[in-house]
Amino acid sequence: MRALSVALLLIICFSPLNTFGGCIKGDCMNGQGTFIYPDGDKYTGQFKDGKMNGKGTLASPDGEKYVGEFKNNMLNGQGILVRPNGVKYVGQFKDNKLHGKGTLTSPDGKKMVGKFKFGEFAGK
Repeated sequence: MRALSVALLLIICFSPLNTFGGCIKGDCMNGQGTFIYPDGDKYTGQFKDGKMNGKGTLASPDGEKYVGEFKNNMLNGQGILVRPNGVKYVGQFKDNKLHGKGTLTSPDGKKMVGKFKFGEFAGK
């Protein structure tokens, strides 16, 4: 049993931080901080009750990046989302979906400008 405990302790101590995730800077409960999630996503911004809340930046290892407003760990409010494939959305979000006025730009420069509802383009 003791050998198992020592082995487990060594694994925890020498594993990369993002294996488990955690706050690496500041106050990730109620304030400004930086948190790395187990999947490698990195959030830098405002926290409330341990959740992304307020303004911040969320970046994933694959290159996706969101800069904007959060509420209860979700994209909510005004923001900019850039996908690894070059698609860019500038506008409003609700519960992690494009929702409200916004502009979606494809990698070749084509734009959809207007209203989005629950992630779908709803027209001008």
